[in-house]
Amino acid sequence: MSPYRHALPQIHSDFSGRAFLADSGLETTLVFHDGVDLPYFAAFVLLDSEAGRERLRRYYAEHIALALEAETGIVLETPTWRANPDWGARLGYDAARLAAVNARAVAELADLRARLETPASPIVISGNLGPRGDGYRADARMTAARARAYHAAQIDTFADTAADMVAVFTMNYVEEAIGVTRAAADADMPVAVSFTLETDGRLPSGMTLGEAIDACDDASAGYPAYYMINCAHPSHFAHRLDESASWRRRVRGVRANASRRSHAELDEATELDMGDPGELARDYRTLAGFLPGLAVVGGCCGTDHRHVAAIRDSLMPRAA
Repeated sequence: MSPYRHALPQIHSDFSGRAFLADSGLETTLVFHDGVDLPYFAAFVLLDSEAGRERLRRYYAEHIALALEAETGIVLETPTWRANPDWGARLGYDAARLAAVNARAVAELADLRARLETPASPIVISGNLGPRGDGYRADARMTAARARAYHAAQIDTFADTAADMVAVFTMNYVEEAIGVTRAAADADMPVAVSFTLETDGRLPSGMTLGEAIDACDDASAGYPAYYMINCAHPSHFAHRLDESASWRRRVRGVRANASRRSHAELDEATELDMGDPGELARDYRTLAGFLPGLAVVGGCCGTDHRHVAAIRDSLMPRAA
């Protein structure tokens, strides 16, 4: 059973002014730090073995510890960014097996929550969705209606678990984001929509962040609980956060890359660019000045728990 589905604590008044943490770059941590082979960057395959599940537990426990130390909450994303029909089929997962692995992902986090959560540190479980295609390129697009039908099965699975919400990450064109939002509304699941941005601060489709947020809100009567930015370095988009723009208040989460490299450069990289955790943390403090509703902070590609710790300490000095 979900304790937070109808009142997400990261945006609830009782926790206003307290940023929740998020986890970091799960896939890059597994591949580059642990030497794990992740076919198609699919972390969900680890859920099929006890050794894989134990590695995931350690990853999440490291991040939960950061929240407990700061007496703040944390939003944990299930390792299911690739657990949709197209990517699943490439890995030999049919619909039934995909549903089972998505449900298992939530169950693993629910067990951690039962053991580690405290009143001062709520643990929000988010069913994680990714794009149907490549997260860095908007060359194969769906209509909003088709995206709604495509993502419905994964969202419906999460709706039948202890997940408190769903979140779709690395959205590079708005129609897919609209489709996910409508499918989440169909399932009565809160949803966070996270767009990825190029070095010019625009979506890979060429649309501005403000245009994408306005379009998604207009198409869904403002259904998303909030919007996020992920898989981009703060230097790529800070200049786009116009202080006079009303959509700016809808951006309540950031999970940035450690690297300043472009998506194309990251796609070709054979070594991990971890950036500078301290510099990234200072960038987050700057972003907090642009984003008055910033409520969820974590990392994306190239980051690990050390980056999240630095971000935490930059925004919450009492945790230092």
